[in-house]
Amino acid sequence: MISGILQAWNRPGRRECKLEKAMAAGKLPMTRWRLQEGNDTIQELFVRELKLSPILSRILVSRDITNTDEAHRYLSPSLNDLHNPFLMQDMRKAVDRLIRAIQREERVVIYGDYDADGITSVVSLFRFLREIHENVTYYIPDRISEGYGLNRPAVERLRSEGTALIVTVDCGISDHEPIACARRLGMDTIILDHHELSDTLPEAVAAVNPHRKDCSFPFKHLAAVGIVFNFLIALRGVLRQEGFWKNNGYPNLKEYLDLVALGTIGDIAPLLDENRTFVKIGLDLMTEDRRIGISALKLVSGIENRVIDSGKASYCLIPRINAAGRVALAKDAVELLLANNHEQADELARKLDGFNRKRQVMEKEIFTEILEQIGHRFETGEIGPLVFSSSKWHPGVIGIVASRMVDRFGRPAILISLKDGVGKGSGRSIAGFNIYQGLKRCESLLLSYGGHRYAAGISIREEDI
Repeated sequence: MISGILQAWNRPGRRECKLEKAMAAGKLPMTRWRLQEGNDTIQELFVRELKLSPILSRILVSRDITNTDEAHRYLSPSLNDLHNPFLMQDMRKAVDRLIRAIQREERVVIYGDYDADGITSVVSLFRFLREIHENVTYYIPDRISEGYGLNRPAVERLRSEGTALIVTVDCGISDHEPIACARRLGMDTIILDHHELSDTLPEAVAAVNPHRKDCSFPFKHLAAVGIVFNFLIALRGVLRQEGFWKNNGYPNLKEYLDLVALGTIGDIAPLLDENRTFVKIGLDLMTEDRRIGISALKLVSGIENRVIDSGKASYCLIPRINAAGRVALAKDAVELLLANNHEQADELARKLDGFNRKRQVMEKEIFTEILEQIGHRFETGEIGPLVFSSSKWHPGVIGIVASRMVDRFGRPAILISLKDGVGKGSGRSIAGFNIYQGLKRCESLLLSYGGHRYAAGISIREEDI
């Protein structure tokens, strides 16, 4: 596997980022903001038409904002500027199939991932559906025993419980065999995912993913929870047209944006276009303590009565949400965000805080061990991608350590936790190297893999590392 990634790393024409060059020279740069050169004509337009300062105008141009409409949306995000969700390929199919499940009173299972993006996706969709459909539940696989994504035993279990429709969120686009199994067993699957996809799609009734080549949705970089939010807009719209809420008011989807913001920030999605709108409004909702579970999480994080910005969300709230799925069960985080009384929320928040402390200890031990090995590798001039494996590492925390390695050494990093001859790995990358494409070059050695440009997960035999 390592040789395949090295081939991708050393391919002709791959551009080095500044951090790579600094590492190759044996030094790390000090943090310094530098603005790239921009289009003077557009900068002058922003100064004249929008009454902006020259420096702010230059910043906007450096972020590829080229007209006054884009600049206005960037500076003043509004839900009125969201795109038509039906521009996503298969969105109408997904909405129609779910409405049919509601009409037939079928059992619907929301199948998610155990990170912040997956958890907030599950909570958003479950909260909406349970108000209009009694026969709905959720399922998040155990990271240790099941791993990421759909798996056949889980599919068979869901069928035995009477499930008719599975809706995958933040997973599913690479799960061809389990989805084919679901179909053989008489279940339909809707995929709401944002990860990279192969040339063929699973046998789902709908596969909603902005990265599809035939998808005309203009913004491709949504987190999974952003796709779920667009799905809810579409679903609510069709139900309203069909007179579903004749006597009662329809749901206010703005109330979901604190969840959407957490998932978007947690997945490090770029704060552009719709993501920027979601995060701006969502952070305001978190500051206002609109959700009991988030208020409890703020309390154990020591940021109660504080204005919540993306930094506090990233370093205080999201690690505690992620910790449940890393060292225990993600269900605790889901139930916290669904909590409707303070006593339950406070108990679950303390539980997640304890998980996070445990995670920090594990992470420090692994990182210290790797630092000792990396020091030797850099001394010998080996400065390519970093790949390490061990049977002592908890698979739930290796992704965080991989991120720290990328920050520290400016190299793509893959850490692999071994058990019984099989490794489960997490990879993180840098600007200029698509780790998903790097893994694709050595896919013959992998049992499975998935992810996107900056993060990926793998399963591999120990002898193939």
